[in-house]
Amino acid sequence: MKLDRLLAKHESMGRNRARARILEGQVRVDGVETRSFDHEVDRFMKVELEDAVVQTPQRLLHVMLHKPIGVVSATTDEEHPTVIDLIDDPDRNTLHLVGRLDRNTSGLVLLTNDGRWSKVLMDPARKVPKVYRVQTRDPIPAEAVAAFAAGFYFHTEDLVTKPAELEILSECEARLTLHEGRYHQIKRMFHRIGNRVTGLHREQIGTLALPADLAPGRWRLLSKEEASECGGMASFPRKRNGA
Repeated sequence: MKLDRLLAKHESMGRNRARARILEGQVRVDGVETRSFDHEVDRFMKVELEDAVVQTPQRLLHVMLHKPIGVVSATTDEEHPTVIDLIDDPDRNTLHLVGRLDRNTSGLVLLTNDGRWSKVLMDPARKVPKVYRVQTRDPIPAEAVAAFAAGFYFHTEDLVTKPAELEILSECEARLTLHEGRYHQIKRMFHRIGNRVTGLHREQIGTLALPADLAPGRWRLLSKEEASECGGMASFPRKRNGA
């Protein structure tokens, strides 16, 4: 929202008067005087008019969680525990998921109350990499590396999957890096080479890796730097308030 519109709305004044107050240097955004009436503000910013607080900032939350198997990637569920149930924070109900994991998949899950951040992270054009450790029923053949790099045709969506990086770690274990997220994509890709996924764990999203000391079911807040760099968003700054 433009600063002049916010000021006019909350102080019951016309936009012309709001602009005049701004140009007179009477308005501060996050403690900094601004004379730009088209300054973009959101609910995470503190706005003051002289000595009065026009808008109190909401907490900006970026959360990483180690999802255990059996927990649902949802905010509510009548049958199973959800990722929200695992977060002990007074503002947990403001959070939404940045992508999901199947109930039987473990690993890194991100949550936030910042729609702009999640939209950027999930933008297909950015091709934010997601790294998984995969266990399979049968040995993984060496030629699977080239097959995953070439892509698989999914007739339901009428598309060919983007090139994926497959690193074979042992006979029945591999690390897979995807740059997209189709429905049951990993299981379907391994099915195409005649194999079955028996275990799936997400290790990393963008530059953000699941820490070894973050146990299943545990969570923590991301730092401003971690949130900005996660999807290559160093040019997407946010001021954190109360986090």
